[in-house]
This record gives sequence, structure tokens and C-alpha cells, in this order.
Amino acid sequence: MGIVLAILLFGFIVFFHELGHFLLARINGINVYEFWIGMGPTLAHKKIGNTDYCLKILPIGGACVMGEDEKEDLSEGSFNSKSPWRRISAIAAGPVFNFILAFIGAFIIICFVGVDKPVIGTVNAGTPAAEAGLQAGDEIVKINDKNIHIFKDISTYNQFHQGQTMKIVYKRNGEKNTVSVTPEKNDSGYYLIGITSSNYVKTNVFETAAYSAYNVKYWINLTIDSLKQLVTGRIGVDQLSGPVGIVSAVDTTYKESKSGGALLIFLNLLQMTILLSANLGVMNLLPLPALDGGRLVFLIVEVIRGKRVPPEKEGYVHLAGMALLLCLMVFVMYYDIRRIFF
Repeated sequence: MGIVLAILLFGFIVFFHELGHFLLARINGINVYEFWIGMGPTLAHKKIGNTDYCLKILPIGGACVMGEDEKEDLSEGSFNSKSPWRRISAIAAGPVFNFILAFIGAFIIICFVGVDKPVIGTVNAGTPAAEAGLQAGDEIVKINDKNIHIFKDISTYNQFHQGQTMKIVYKRNGEKNTVSVTPEKNDSGYYLIGITSSNYVKTNVFETAAYSAYNVKYWINLTIDSLKQLVTGRIGVDQLSGPVGIVSAVDTTYKESKSGGALLIFLNLLQMTILLSANLGVMNLLPLPALDGGRLVFLIVEVIRGKRVPPEKEGYVHLAGMALLLCLMVFVMYYDIRRIFF
């Protein structure tokens, strides 16, 4: 059951991404020739108007084919007959819709469970936080140059700045105070300052919307910080997860949530949706060939230059990028399978 849910979840996230492309293409008068979810052989398809809607056998991707690679086609309704800004909006809509989906998911979760505000619940005796004078009830608003909105911001900042001294700005009784805290390594090898979060609190609809945005921002920043660590070599490519790893993670989440009932399963899977959707949005905006971000780079260059990059050159770049992405996917899937089964 967990694996089926994982496939459906991943398929829905991809569908929502492609829906963004589809809707903005239609709004901008761009023809959509194919709209499909999955990869590989077609399981089912139906043509409505000019669009062929397809469901493919492998739930690991999708596409909204707008004819963007048909550079010579300037006929009415073709992708390349439209202004650069119309094309940019259609391409950017996919990642933007991923962020919208993540926001909707966060809003629903907060409506059910409340907000994890960055308020200290307890301060463990003898820890750096206690020695610095932090107390239960203090609200942390800033660490060094990073604004803090939710409690997860604190733990994640500490995770990516292990052992570094933190200048913490906090509120107590309406007044701001500042202390310096240096995390200490515990027996498990983690650097901690010795605080725990307070209880989740319910908020009004406007605060719920704001904290939903903060949650999406959190997952976006986490993805970007992880990519930085990948580029700098602090984590290896073998630690990445692809479709196989995602299915395994969702399956594990489902199994661990079963004992808590349907609502807990729903909320935990929704949390996975937020994580994956925000991640997919960021990854697709990377300025890499064949990704939405790569296509946006060429369109922005066109806006700046006032003329298009020669179609054959752009095509070669995207083709090379696609080949590299496929190689990376195979590599990541290999390590996913190795981690799970061996």
C-alpha cells in the first residue's frame, strides 16, 4: 500500500508541475500538443482538441509539450511565435506551481496541528544555551544574519554550521536581547546548544498563510543549502535520492504512520508532498540544460540580446544536458537500490 501511495504522490506532484506549464501556455495562447505523466511506453491516452493526454508506465516524470524545441515553427499559436515574456511565464509556471502546491500543503497542516514558532520550550541544564542565559519562553528571532521564523530554522541553521558560534537575538517580555552561543558536541557527534521547542500553537487565517509561506521558504532554503554542500563536496552524489529512494521514503512514512490512524497518515504524506514539491521546484529552476531553468536562461539571454540564440546551438546544449541528467538519474537510482536492498 505504501508503495502505491508513493507512486500516486509522486505522480500528483509531477502532474501539478506540468499543470502549471499547461495553464500558462493556454493563458498565453500557446498550443499544447502533448500532456503526459510518467515516462516510457504509453498505458492510455486520449486526444482532446489539439492536445494528446497520455499516462505512461513509469511514474518518474512528465511533460507538457508546447513545441518549444520547434524553433522554425512560427505559426499562429506556436511556442516560438510568442513574445519572450509569454514564453518565460509558461516555462516558469511549472516550478512556481510546485511552490504553490507546497504552500497549500503547509496551510492544511498548520490548520490541523498549528505552528512551531521559534519559542524555547525547555533549556537543558549545563548546556551552552543555559550558560548563555536563555530561558523557556524566549522567542528566537535571528541567528547571525539569518532571520528565524519557525523552530525548524534553528535546528537546520545549526546543522549547516556545526560547531560555529551563533549570535542569537531573542525576545523576552517584548524586549530584544542578544547572546553568543557555541554549540557543544554530544555523545552522538552532533553539535547542540541544549534547547527544545515549545508546543505547536493555533493561529488565525492570516498568520496561518504567513507561516505556510515560512514553511515553504524553509524547504526551499534547505534544498539550496544541500545543493551548496553537494557542490562544495561536503556531501557526495551517492547521498542523493532519486525516484526509488523517494518511493522507499514514502513507503516508510506510511508504515510508521499506520498505527496513528488515517489522519496521521494523511498529514505525514502531506508533509512529504511539501518537501518533494519544494525540492522539485528548486531543482527545475537550476540553470542546467534540459531543465526549466536552462530554458529560462536562453530566454533571458534572448531578452537581453534582442534576438534568439541560434536554434541548433540551443538544441545541442539541451540534448547534452538531457544525456547528463539521464546518466545522473541512473547513478542515483543505483545508489538508491544499493542502500535499500543491500
